[in-house]
Amino acid sequence: MNYILNIHTTAEIAIVNICNENKVLGNSINTEPKEHASFLHIAINKILQDNDIKIGTLKAIGVTAGPGSYTGIRVGLATAKGLCFALQIPMMMYNSLELMAFSAIENFPDLSKETLFCPMIDARRMEVFTAVYNRQLNEINPPSAMVLNETSFEELAKNHLLFYFGSGAEKFKKLAENQSPNLKYILSDISSTSLAKFGWNKFQKKDFENVINAKPLYVKEFYTPAKIG
Repeated sequence: MNYILNIHTTAEIAIVNICNENKVLGNSINTEPKEHASFLHIAINKILQDNDIKIGTLKAIGVTAGPGSYTGIRVGLATAKGLCFALQIPMMMYNSLELMAFSAIENFPDLSKETLFCPMIDARRMEVFTAVYNRQLNEINPPSAMVLNETSFEELAKNHLLFYFGSGAEKFKKLAENQSPNLKYILSDISSTSLAKFGWNKFQKKDFENVINAKPLYVKEFYTPAKIG
């Protein structure tokens, strides 16, 4: 058995699942972003118990490491690192934007091979974390923090159908309404099934991270109010 534990806590909805290869055996979902930290360890323990899987039989752990909620990133990555270090098993890190694009591609399999996919994660005001991928999941635009305006993605939309989606997409929808018929707003969320498939693909490629040196994928610097003194 190739048991893989997947942890996704960087978005409003958290998902934890246990898989045998790309098949989901059990999963748990939390819809309260402020409770991801308290939810995570209880969810992991329950999923393992419910499926009669001993933690020592895990072959790897995958975790979304950003971009997204800074707290969610730290909670998920710290948990994955701790378990992988203790169990001496590989850790896989998932880029949240790439995972979102993968899920959308899975949800819309009949689109033209020229279609582009643009996940957007809500940040402050008119800012989003975003990237653009083709159907082969190759980066067209690398992950970045972007302040949206009326001309965002204008050049790409001249020659490609571009699907945009995610928690930040609603902000762009208002700006893009009259820009180009090639810009299409869609509803697409990360599912437990797509998380399982994404993780299994990584595992097969042995796309593992150094547990000690792995860093969060913040895209932009995390900042707090200036310290005094």
